[in-house]
Amino acid sequence: MIALYILGAVLLFGAFKVLRGVYFIRKAKRLQAEIATIEAGTAAIEARTEAIKAEEKARKAAAVVALGFVAEADLDTENPAPVPPERTAALEAVRSGDWEAGAAYVEAAGQDWHERMERVRPLALAAAEEDSWLLAWRAARPSDPTAALVDADTAVMVAWKVRGGQSGSRTTQEQFRLFRELLVKAREVAHEAQRLADPADPTPYIVEQPIGQGLGYSHEQYRELWQEVVKRDPKVLWSHIAGLQYWCRKWRGSHELALGFARDSAAAGAPGDLLSLLPLIAYFEQETHEDDLAAETFFKEPEIVAAVDAALLDLAAAGDDHPGTARIRHMLAYLLFWQDRDEQAVEQFRHIDGHIGALPWTYAGSPKGRYLYARDWAVGVAIPDL
Repeated sequence: MIALYILGAVLLFGAFKVLRGVYFIRKAKRLQAEIATIEAGTAAIEARTEAIKAEEKARKAAAVVALGFVAEADLDTENPAPVPPERTAALEAVRSGDWEAGAAYVEAAGQDWHERMERVRPLALAAAEEDSWLLAWRAARPSDPTAALVDADTAVMVAWKVRGGQSGSRTTQEQFRLFRELLVKAREVAHEAQRLADPADPTPYIVEQPIGQGLGYSHEQYRELWQEVVKRDPKVLWSHIAGLQYWCRKWRGSHELALGFARDSAAAGAPGDLLSLLPLIAYFEQETHEDDLAAETFFKEPEIVAAVDAALLDLAAAGDDHPGTARIRHMLAYLLFWQDRDEQAVEQFRHIDGHIGALPWTYAGSPKGRYLYARDWAVGVAIPDL
């Protein structure tokens, strides 16, 4: 009898454990279902929130466009400013084989050396794609300094195209090898252009600047090259921008050397020379390559605010005829935005809007995204009830 009681107790205890197990399984299932419902609701709320944000962003973008600003789809990411019709005509002519039109286009710049480089570079980029017209020019005029200059810059463009625009860690050893070989050949062509040039012309030496950057000229070598440029003309904006790249940490210098070079450049310029652009670029390069710097605080440093103020005065003295005006406006728009000087930023955005092929936008993975974020924010703050 006792055995039956014990057996019954055991069976009851087992049944209790089974029932209790079933209870907890069912409870767990209910909890899982409730969690799934909550998660689904949260996901729906998040999706709705994102949709509302997207709708608001689209509304603001449309409102900015309604004020006369350029829509995202129409932004030109290749050029910093509208392409002059003379350039378009010259490029069309050389691509059809009329090298004489290209020669006339460059030579029309006269002794405005910055403008001469502004005209040489697009021809060099065209020749880097198809150079039969340049070869014909060189064959017809083997001692033509302009032809030699375009040839040298073309060689530089071909080399940099082979290297590509990625960082060193994303560039293959084969790319580096070809890059160096092509730059060595480009240097030979640049030296030929220097021999043929007017003794007052710094542009064949300016063409050598990116060669020195790529080949890794020592600081002493580069300073010697720099002296060849500045003794011919110390205020060519193009040459100062190229020089700053060499002195940046990402190439052959450091943030301190780059900023020192930039400050020396700015100090050498008179109002209207736009050499005040150099410190702006140096600060931008530093913020771009220093992970611990935040744009919203770094660009508000008093010395950077002062550099922006100096550049605004320089720009006012230069007027819109200076070929560097667009580039300085792009940098000013960006820095004024980060300094919360939105009305002043909008003034610059109105001048540059539509063409964003310049620093600081070109350094971004999405140039349009960086530009629109800054422009639309500044417009939204500067214009109430947008």
